[in-house]
Amino acid sequence: MKIGERHIDHIVYAVPNLERACTDLELSLGVMPSFGGYHKTKGTKNALLNLGNDCYLEILAVDESNKTITSPRWMGVDLVEEPRITRWAIKSQNLKSDQELLQQYNPEMGEIFGGSRQTPSGDLLEWEMILPLANPEIELAPFMVNWAANSIHPTENLDAECLLVAIEFGHQTPDSSQGLFKKLSIDQSIKSAAEIEISIRIRTTSGDIMTLR
Repeated sequence: MKIGERHIDHIVYAVPNLERACTDLELSLGVMPSFGGYHKTKGTKNALLNLGNDCYLEILAVDESNKTITSPRWMGVDLVEEPRITRWAIKSQNLKSDQELLQQYNPEMGEIFGGSRQTPSGDLLEWEMILPLANPEIELAPFMVNWAANSIHPTENLDAECLLVAIEFGHQTPDSSQGLFKKLSIDQSIKSAAEIEISIRIRTTSGDIMTLR
């Protein structure tokens, strides 16, 4: 999905229990997310759901079997008490440029990391990304992903049965993040809200529109 001059790569939906969240999403959306794999250096596991246009929903949870990585894990996954959209990622062809803008916004942001993992089907995913932080629970500033030229995109093996139709952002002080959006060529207004929030609207397999936040 294009948002200004940038394309959304994926939306992170952090959950306390991966299996329960996937079952609930199947009931709501009409399609069961596919198990993605484990982030061994981050202590998390995920499932994926195709949202169309090379964009996907990443359902993220703590990997209880990983005893070497402890809290705080990335993307607010240790902070959620119920399923919440906590992060979002945009595609990048220039991580260095994006890194500079993020570090101006928050000096703790901007670490570039190269990663890879094997999918359950045996495909290799390889990427470079600007790492999202562990805190806060919800962060409006996007992180960036650049998939390797020889890597498949996670959506390539996922049926496109749902469609992301909109994304919205809320913050108590919208101007604090609106300037970053402008610098990143993200054409999206941040609304005034009682709490920080990322919400999306998804067209389900039945054609209904569901809001996820």
